[in-house]
Amino acid sequence: MESVQEKIIIVENLTKQFGDFTAVKGISFHVNKGEIFGFLGANGAGKTTAMKMLIGISNPTDGTANVAGFDVHTQSEEVKRNIGYMSQKFSMYDDLTVQENITFFGGIYGLSRKQIKTKTEELIAELQLGNITKTKVGDLPLGWKQKLAFSVALLHEPKIVFLDEPTGGVDPITRRQFWELIYAESNKGTTIFVTTHYMDEAEYCNRVSIMVDGVIEALDTPKKLKEQFQVNSMNEVFLKLARNIE
Repeated sequence: MESVQEKIIIVENLTKQFGDFTAVKGISFHVNKGEIFGFLGANGAGKTTAMKMLIGISNPTDGTANVAGFDVHTQSEEVKRNIGYMSQKFSMYDDLTVQENITFFGGIYGLSRKQIKTKTEELIAELQLGNITKTKVGDLPLGWKQKLAFSVALLHEPKIVFLDEPTGGVDPITRRQFWELIYAESNKGTTIFVTTHYMDEAEYCNRVSIMVDGVIEALDTPKKLKEQFQVNSMNEVFLKLARNIE
């Protein structure tokens, strides 16, 4: 008998319109607690628009979403307090040092000075940042920026962390190292919701959804999706799905 897993994100008929254009077209899905959930699709498929609704910074046009036990329509501030968020486009302040960024975001997340001090020491030790805490983030390699941004998104120990294209623009080795950080955090029980257009990264997820033109066209484990489409890789799943829709 299959065990009943706790659902930490529940989405029903979620829709977002911009004038006459519907970017997200009535999507429904759930994410289990502690799961690494891949939200995949080509650029422009609607992934980021959907994520913005889930993290409480964009109001849905229609439908419902419950994130970490809170309604995104009526409890968006509670949603924000219980999640971490990392964007590819905006991660850290380049003109502040590593130390200053950690302190700043710790304050934003409502941590006390004592908590910030403790968390800073833990983060510096974990990422081996000892020699660069006074370095401006803008002077760090992109891979270091991404690792630091991920760790800072977890400072307040959120139930869920949303990662929007977290490995965009970094080399394959750095991408793999970043996924090791994701696995480590998932093993602690944190739910990871990650958007990416790198189809090979889907293999690292417990389950994946694939969005095409604002609609979720497939959702299952990578293994079952490959079996369903009779292919050997998630990239082939995506290509076959796109051809079927055309």
